[in-house]
Formats: sequence, C-alpha cells, structure tokens
Amino acid sequence: MGSNINLFKLCSALRVLGYFMILLFAAIVALSYYAVVLITWGPLLFHSPLRLPSFFSAFFVLLLFHILLILLTWSYIMVVLNDPGSVPHNWRHHQQQQLRSDFNLETAPPTPSPAYCSRCQNGKPPRCHHCSICQRCVLKMDHHCIWVVNCVGARNYKYFLLFLLYTFLETTLDCLALVPSFIRFFGGNKNHSLSPGGFAVIFLASILNLAFALSLLCFVVMHISLLLSNTTSVEVHEKKKGVRWMYDLGWKRNFEQVITSLDGQNVTRKEVFY
Repeated sequence: MGSNINLFKLCSALRVLGYFMILLFAAIVALSYYAVVLITWGPLLFHSPLRLPSFFSAFFVLLLFHILLILLTWSYIMVVLNDPGSVPHNWRHHQQQQLRSDFNLETAPPTPSPAYCSRCQNGKPPRCHHCSICQRCVLKMDHHCIWVVNCVGARNYKYFLLFLLYTFLETTLDCLALVPSFIRFFGGNKNHSLSPGGFAVIFLASILNLAFALSLLCFVVMHISLLLSNTTSVEVHEKKKGVRWMYDLGWKRNFEQVITSLDGQNVTRKEVFY
C-alpha cells in the first residue's frame, strides 16, 4: 500500500527543526560552560593562592576555553546570518561568459553547458544547485545544514569551516578539562566538593562533548579534503575517478579561493568560478 509524501511539508518541517537545533546548540554550550567554568575550574581560580600551580592551570584552561567559545560563537553567528549566495533574477549564461572576459580569466576552468532551473525559472550558473528547503538555487552549494538553519554555499562556507574547527577544539578541550573531576570523584579523594548533582552535570557534559568531538573530527577531516580539492559535498558524486576535477586549481589556490573570499555582494575574481 503506497503513500504519498508531501515534500513541501517535509522541507518546512526540516526548517522548523533547524530552529530547535539552534536552541539545542545553545543548551549544550550552556551546560558545558556550567560544568567546566562554574563547577570544575572556576573554584580553583578564585579559591587558590596565587602561587599554587592549580591557580595557573585554572587560569590557562579558562582563558583558552573563553577564547575558543568566542571564536566558535562568532563563526556560528556568521554562518547562520550570512547568505550563502543566490542567483540574480533573470540570470543568463552569457553573463558568466562576459564575467570571464571582463576578468581576463584565460586560465579559468572551462564553463559547463548552460543549465536552467525549472523550479526557480531562472538560469543556473555552474556549481549551483537548488535547495528544496530554502526554495532557491544556491551558489556553489555544499549542503543544507539544519544546525545553522541555512544552506552552506559560496559566501558562508569559510565560516562553516571555521565553526567546525573551533567547535572541535572547544569540545576536545571540554573533555580534557573535565577529566580531573572524574579523578577526584572516583579516586577516593574525600576532600572533593562535588555533589551527586554536580557530578551528573559533569558526566552529561563529558558524554555530549566526547560525542561531538568524535563526530566533528570526521567532518573536519572530510571538509579539509574537499577544500583542498575544490570540491563540494554535492560534487563528490559527480567526480570521475582517475580524472582531474575541472575546478581543482591546486591545493594552495583552492585554499585561498575559500579562505580569502569575501562575504559581500560584489563579484570578485574568485567568485567567477561559482
């Protein structure tokens, strides 16, 4: 017995789920902050004499924790709020050719055949894909990320990479920073001040941070590999084995194209490839 799936309702549900994921992200950050700063290392910083090693250890851990927290929060906000890049209304393929001529890109990759998006009823530049959740075509689309309620594309991919990296470093630091609490709690140290409730918070924060750190490690490795070959997650399935990818300019230029790109609206030399 077959059933019809309403794709519009499904895509709308995924978009609503994205806003829930933002709240979940904020809750995990708050839980980690409470476990690392308020329960574990904060008391060592404010209740230890200045000459004790524990004071300097606490100062270093908390300083690094807050630096990474600021960086990951900044990159997260940037990837959420920045438009990934959309196709101008009534865009046509001859505009791509004109851009190549204006910028004198003799070494640019050959332009693929013209494409047209029937859903947007608009021209479709190379490396552009239609997102069913955002209901539009996205330049150099990598994927739609429910964690940021946004597509990851040409103009916010850099911030997405930084968000992955900073979050991986932060979650790894959190796991290591909470190890002393486990040692004190299970090591027979009767002088520890951890209550059962406090230990439950630390245990939950450790499990969540460990799970995220391991998952993010895989994503960081994967996206660095994609970055260095100038490939998106969508294009992985389009590449042919043994054939050089047409947009691969060498790892150094591939890196520069993403990391030094701007998120503004002006078309730059590097954005012509989108």
